[in-house]
Amino acid sequence: LPLPGACDCHAHIFGPVEQYPYSENRNYTPPDASKQAYNHLLTTLGLTRAVIVQPSVYGFDNRATLDAIIAGGPNFRGVAVINPDEIDKDELERMHEIGIRGVRVNQAYNRGLDLDYLRRVIKKISPLGWHVQLFADISNFPDFKRELSQLAIDVVIDHMGFVSTSKGIGNQCFQDLLDLLRDKKCWVKLSGAYRITCQDNVPYSDVTPFAQALVEANCERCIWGSDWPHPHVDIPVANDGDLLDLLSLWVPETESRHKILVDNPAKLYDFPAISVPR
Repeated sequence: LPLPGACDCHAHIFGPVEQYPYSENRNYTPPDASKQAYNHLLTTLGLTRAVIVQPSVYGFDNRATLDAIIAGGPNFRGVAVINPDEIDKDELERMHEIGIRGVRVNQAYNRGLDLDYLRRVIKKISPLGWHVQLFADISNFPDFKRELSQLAIDVVIDHMGFVSTSKGIGNQCFQDLLDLLRDKKCWVKLSGAYRITCQDNVPYSDVTPFAQALVEANCERCIWGSDWPHPHVDIPVANDGDLLDLLSLWVPETESRHKILVDNPAKLYDFPAISVPR
């Protein structure tokens, strides 16, 4: 049965390539993943809201993402990628009207945060109340906690911090992430378990302690995402229903799952409130 207000906070739309050509300097080429196919997935999973995240293969060309949000209507929001030195106020306001509520910063393969770039992005988007979504392996950033604490904006961390389970839950940067969550200095997406696991199949039991530690640190700052259609992954990806079922394994308590799927996304992405019996 659908859960009113339940949100997939991390999905991508790709193609058709004839209409939305990919960036020439991309590091992978995905197959088409249409708006129609994604809507079918939402219905199948019983989810009623979605956040479309701009993928790296489109660079600063947000048209596919924006068009998907427009087609999805008021139950869709989005996260864009911008060039802070070129985009103007009118374009940002147009994107806000469509449903953009954040900007993704991809630092996944860097050895340190580009703080200058981050600050230029923040200066552009702060008047709109947007957040920064950070895709990064935080274990590469020993100053991660100190640097994020200084940012005067909401920060959303992709894929549980992108720390390989081989590094262990005691990894200092992962522990720093837990501290930031406790202090309400960031949000975390419980997504991409197959990106950090050392196993090939669900339930990716080595990921469970990582996810549970994040929820225990601050359930009210955790959100869930499918990462559909699972681009640029080296292992076979599980069925999307099995991936959603992982949330019940990580978060057995119904009230906490409701916060992660419904209440927290409504707050972060500025969805209208939903009053439904629980």
